[in-house]
Amino acid sequence: MKHGKVTLALVALNIVMYLFEVILSRNLIWISTNVLALLGQVNYYVLHGAWWQLITAMFVHVGLLHIALNMFFLYQLGSQLENLFGGKVLLIIYLISGLVGNLLTLLFLPPYTISAGASGAVFGVVGVLIMATGIMGGNMASAILNAFILFAINSVFPGVNAYAHLGGLLTGSVIGLYKGKELKRKMFERMYP
Repeated sequence: MKHGKVTLALVALNIVMYLFEVILSRNLIWISTNVLALLGQVNYYVLHGAWWQLITAMFVHVGLLHIALNMFFLYQLGSQLENLFGGKVLLIIYLISGLVGNLLTLLFLPPYTISAGASGAVFGVVGVLIMATGIMGGNMASAILNAFILFAINSVFPGVNAYAHLGGLLTGSVIGLYKGKELKRKMFERMYP
């Protein structure tokens, strides 16, 4: 599998941001609450003008294991998506899915909730891949079941922002329906010009 430039750039940006967090926190393993409140998303701050946190939060992580898991999945799944649809599409999906996940966090979690992580954006990538695969394979019921199971499994862990995951997954799934149909049409046109 070829690893695309946009996938690598997103992973690198997340890692650079984590190193910045580490420097500010003076801790490699866990990021301080103050740093997370500054760089991540605090709903109260967003509602009072810190709208940029809706974007920065998708590049901020709470600890070493958090970023390691997110970057592993972003690298693996982002590469697949970039190979299928290109780097521009990956970047758009990452940003829109992350933003929608952060907006759901803003709407449904308490004002002083601190949220951070690329999970919403990564779930968007997952949603696109699941739906596009379902369309290409002709098994949408299985694709929807896989998306539901993935969401359910990842929502049971303590401290997980299920709203960010759900927002990303739903956004990616909608985009995946469109992109999957587009890909299927292009493949059909190549086979039967």
